[in-house]
Amino acid sequence: MEQLIKDIDLLAGQETTAPEESCGFKVSEESNTGKSRKLYIESYGCQMNFSDSEIVTSIMQKDGFDTTSEVDGADVIFLNTCSIREKAEQTVRNRLVHFNALKKNRPGLMIGILGCMAERLKDKLLEEEKMVDLVVGPDAYRDLPGLIREVDEGTKAVNTFLSREETYADISPVRLNSNGVTAFISIMRGCDNMCSFCVVPFTRGRERSRDPHSIVAEAKALFEQGFREVTLLGQNVDSYKWSPEVNNKAQLEKREVSEVVNFAHLLQMVADVSPELRVRFSTSHPKDITDEVLHTIARNENVCNYIHLPAQSGNSRVLKLMNRTYDRDWYIDRVDAIRRIIGQECGISSDMIAGFCTETEEEHQDTLSLMDYVKYDFSYMFFYSERPGTLAARKYADDIPLDVKKRRLQEIIQKQQQHSLERNKLDIGQIQQVLIEGTSKKSDQQLQGRNSANKVVIFDKKNYQKGQYVQVKITDCTAATLFGEVVE
Repeated sequence: MEQLIKDIDLLAGQETTAPEESCGFKVSEESNTGKSRKLYIESYGCQMNFSDSEIVTSIMQKDGFDTTSEVDGADVIFLNTCSIREKAEQTVRNRLVHFNALKKNRPGLMIGILGCMAERLKDKLLEEEKMVDLVVGPDAYRDLPGLIREVDEGTKAVNTFLSREETYADISPVRLNSNGVTAFISIMRGCDNMCSFCVVPFTRGRERSRDPHSIVAEAKALFEQGFREVTLLGQNVDSYKWSPEVNNKAQLEKREVSEVVNFAHLLQMVADVSPELRVRFSTSHPKDITDEVLHTIARNENVCNYIHLPAQSGNSRVLKLMNRTYDRDWYIDRVDAIRRIIGQECGISSDMIAGFCTETEEEHQDTLSLMDYVKYDFSYMFFYSERPGTLAARKYADDIPLDVKKRRLQEIIQKQQQHSLERNKLDIGQIQQVLIEGTSKKSDQQLQGRNSANKVVIFDKKNYQKGQYVQVKITDCTAATLFGEVVE
C-alpha cells in the first residue's frame, strides 16, 4: 500500500507539499457495529471525491454495511475515481486487475466504480472489459442500495444519470480517516466552466448550489463534535449562488428572486458559527473571485488567509485556447487585489499545466515569469494530458513532444521550489497561530498543524493536544515545511 501512495504521487508530476487537490488516495476506515456486510472504499483525486466517499459511506451504513480498512475483509469494494489525467485512470485500472484476481477466489466479492471515471467509461468497464459489477456516477449515490441488490440478484448495475438538482444536502457524511479536527463541507456540485482540457463538466454535470442553511447547520454540528476547521468545497466556489426559490445558476441569472446568497454571504455565515472555527475554501476561479469575497476574508480572523487560484498558464493566447475566460492581465489584477485587500502574508497557490497544445517556448517562459510575479507558496504542476471528449481533444493537436513537456514541467517545479523556500523564509521570526492537527509524520515527539496560510508547521509536543490553537514562533523552514517553538 505504501508503494501505491508513492506511485500515485509520482504520476501526478507535482509537488506534494500542500494539502489541497492531488492524485493521492484515501482508504475507508474500520467501523464494527455488528452489521452483516463490510464495505471497503479507495478514493482517488480531488477533495470533492474524498468528500463524496463520506456521503457514500453514510448511505451504505444506513443500508446495513460496516466499513473496513482491509480489502481482505470486504464484501463490497468501491473505487471512487478520478479522470483528470490518463495516468490517474491507469492507476485505477491496475487496482481493478488486482481486485479481480482476488475475486477468483472469492466469487461473492462485489466490485464497483464510482465517480468521474464511472461517468466517462461506464460501457467500457461494464461490457467490454468486464472488470466491475456496478458503475455509479457522482449524482446517483442515493441509488447504491438498490443497485447493490441488483448485483446480488445476478445482474450488472449502472446509474450515471447527471442531475440538475442533487446536492446531498440532507445526508450527514461519515468522516473517513478523520483527525477529528478538520473536515470538508461540500457547498455545490458540478461545473459550468468549459475549460478545454477538463473532463469535469462531462463527469459531474452542471453547477448547482446547496442550501446555505444546511451548510451552516453542518458546520455547527462539526464544531459541536470538536472539529475546529472546515473547508468549503466546490469546483468553483466563487460561483456559488442560491435562492430559496431556485438553486439552478442559469435560472437564477434569468429570474428575479427574493433572496440570493452568493459566496461572500455564505463565507460570512459560516465564519459566524464560532470565532474558534477556522474556515477555508477551495477552489477559486480567477474569472469569478470578487473583491467582496476578499473583504470578507480580511475582516474575519477565522477565515484563513489562503486562496487556491489556479492560473494554468501565464500566457494569454494559451489561456484563450484553454477557454479559461481571463487573460494574464486579469489574473495579475486579481493577485494584486489579494495582496492589497488581505495582505502580503496571504498564501496563494496555483495549478500549472506544462506543454498545452501549440504552446511555444516563449509562452512557456510567460508561465515562469507569472510565477516570478506572484511567488506562489505552493503549486500543483502537471504536463498536459489529453482527455477524450474534451474540447481540446476535439479541436487541437496534442503536438508538444513528451520530452519537451517533461522538461518544461521540471523548470516549473524548480521555479516553484525556489519560490516556496523564499516565501517560507519570510515567516521566520514571526509568531503565528497554528491549529494542531496531530503528531508529526517523522517523530511522535513533535506535533504538526497549519497556519492561516495553509503551511504545515512542526514543533515540540510537550503537553499540547490535537485540536488546540497555539502561538508558534517560526525558527526555521524548508521549501515544504515551517519549524518553530510554542510561545506561552
